[in-house]
This record gives sequence, structure tokens and C-alpha cells, in this order.
Amino acid sequence: MSLLEITWTDPVTGRHGYVVIDSLIGGMASGGLRLRAGCTLVEVRGLAQGMARKEAIVYDPRDRYQPFGGAKGGIDVDPRDPEASAVLRRFMAAVLPVIREQWNTGEDFGVRQELLDQVAAESGLESTVEAVFSRMEDSAEARARLAAGFAVDVDGIGLADVVGGFGVAQAGLSMARRAGLDPVGATAVVQGFGSIGGAAARYLAAGGVRVVAVADREGLIRNDAGLDIEAMLQARDGLGVVDRGQLRPDDEKGDRDDWLAVPCDILVPAAMSYVIDRAAVDRMAARIVVEGANMPTLPDAEAALTERGIPVLPDFLANVMTNAWWWWVVFGDVAPDADSTFAKITGTMRRLVESVSTEAAATGVSLRESAQVLAERNAAAAKARHAAAQAVAATPGIAPPRNASTNRA
Repeated sequence: MSLLEITWTDPVTGRHGYVVIDSLIGGMASGGLRLRAGCTLVEVRGLAQGMARKEAIVYDPRDRYQPFGGAKGGIDVDPRDPEASAVLRRFMAAVLPVIREQWNTGEDFGVRQELLDQVAAESGLESTVEAVFSRMEDSAEARARLAAGFAVDVDGIGLADVVGGFGVAQAGLSMARRAGLDPVGATAVVQGFGSIGGAAARYLAAGGVRVVAVADREGLIRNDAGLDIEAMLQARDGLGVVDRGQLRPDDEKGDRDDWLAVPCDILVPAAMSYVIDRAAVDRMAARIVVEGANMPTLPDAEAALTERGIPVLPDFLANVMTNAWWWWVVFGDVAPDADSTFAKITGTMRRLVESVSTEAAATGVSLRESAQVLAERNAAAAKARHAAAQAVAATPGIAPPRNASTNRA
């Protein structure tokens, strides 16, 4: 059961917005804010639960960053609606106390961080993660690290916009090796070509995988010999839609729902939730599913895939790196540059995939169940460590552990 659920009604348009705090660690939670027509409280509740797992699963006692609880926000509005930004501003003003004290948020589906930062500034906040900064002893240095990280460009794309998809790609490469596939020559299909899907396609290709199909809002782009992902990244707009006029003559165009049926080794749903239902399973011709989007696979579909021997690497593991990168930079666990970031993501993702896969094989459970066990174990360890640090802080004359976070919450 969630700790807090807010349903907000916009006084101007009547549209609804939601905040769900699933759990708190150290009095705080973390999770993005999305804009999507049709967004519901049930959806946001599920996303908040997923965020609690994302926070916990990357726990490493050697890091200064320690997991927070999980939260999420959502507004039932199309991000392309002319009223969307005004609705967002009214929503954030209404839930400002929660953002200031408990909910550390950031961009998600349908909204860019630049807009959130602008709206936060209009509300008197320096950032959308003030709940963390207000509790840090080195908050000025942490703010500078995060700003430096956001200023890094990686081959024409901001570092903050590639870390999530880079992590998904590393998850796919690790899963391929685990399945006995050589990534060099393996094939992939990516649904969605925004920040997650675009970067996943880029770094799968960089790892030797032949990306044979990409689906965006306008349809499917397919080339069994391999798409020119870098050219397509240059040709996409702010919503991840590729300019068809920039495609090569032998790139085929098709219906956007046809991505499910394209034969491939690695299938990456990286756009919408709930896109793989039970009926879709019968159309699929993939060997591995790596969830780049949040909650793309419905439970009955995942059960059917598992029965067919098609592993599904769950979203809260596969797409965790956008969230983790923010906190690694804030707490100084990585330098705000690409080399340090990519090394940390690669090592962490390989460790997580290997651990979860090994445990699943040994116990006969799904990858999701194995990952959930790991997340629960890590959350318990993080809570215990926080309680111990609080006890030490309350005892005069006792220094905190050497690797304790400076987060005083």
C-alpha cells in the first residue's frame, strides 16, 4: 500500500494529475514526472512501485549514494497539447510542498528536464531535487557536479540523455552473452526512438549488434542489413520521430505496430507502457526482451513469454541508469564525464544481470522475480544502514562510518 497518493484536478481544464509516494528512505523518495494522455492513478502507482525497486537494485555499500524510496508523478495530458505546459505549471505549484520536502523528481515520458527546471525556478526552487540538496553538507559542490554532468556532450547528444539508453544497451549485450549469443552479428529491434530508445539503438550498434528495425510515432523503419543509427539520430525531431526524407533508399517503411513481428535476437520496447499484451506474444519473433520503457509487458504476456523460453529483463533493472546516474553524480560516485559514467554503468549492469540471471536459473523463478528479491534485500540493507547512521549521529563523540553518505536525512 502506498504511503501517499494525491489526485489533483486542474481548476482550468479539469484534467487530473497524480503523485504517488510508494516508500520513503531517509524521509525521501525519487521518481520522475510524466505527461501522457490517459495517464491514471493506477499507472502512477505502478510506476512508483517500480521506482522503489530501481532505487534499491543498484545499492552498493561502497557508494556514497544510498537508495531513496520510490515515487512518481503523472498528468493526464498530451505533451503536444497547447495547454500542457500551463497544466504542468499549475500541477507543480499545487504539489510544491511535497517536491520541496520529500519527492525528488525529474523528466519522464512527455516532458524534458529543461522545462521542469524552468517551472521549478518559477516556483522558487533551485532544482527539482531540492529535498536531497537541502539535506546535504556539500550541497554547493553537488549542485556543481550535476550541472557539469548536464553540460557534457557525447557525439552530439547530452550525457544526461544517453545514460539511460546506454544502460539498456549494456543490459541487452549482457543478456545476449548470457544466452550464448555473440553480440557481434546479433540483431535487435527497438520500439521508440527518444532518449532511451535512440541511445539504446546507438550503443547496441556500437557493441556490434545489427539494429534491423526501429519504430517511432510515424511508423516502422526496417533494413535487415542494418539501419544507419547515427544518421537516424541526426534526422529525428524532439519527439524522437525520424525525418523519412533522410532515410536511405533501401530502408523500408511500415506500420508502427509491425515492430513486434520483426525477427530479432534482442527486442527493446523503449516507448510506452502496456504495449506487449497476451495477443502480442503470438506475433513476436524475439529471443530476448529487454524492457527499456516502464511497464511495457503485461503480466500474462510475460508469463507466456517465459513459458516459451523468452526471458524478459524487467524495466526496473534494464532502464535504471538514468535515475542512478543522477545520484551517482550528485553524491560524487562518478565524475561528471562520459568515461567515468560509462565505466560505472557497464560494470554495474553486468553485475546486476549476472546476479539476477544466476539466481533465477538456480531457483527456477523468472528474471523479474529474481530482481525483485534482490531489490527487497537491498532496500532492507539500505534502511538498516540509514538507521545505524542516524543512531551514530545522535550519539555524541561517535564518528559516522567512513563510507557513510553525507545525506543527513
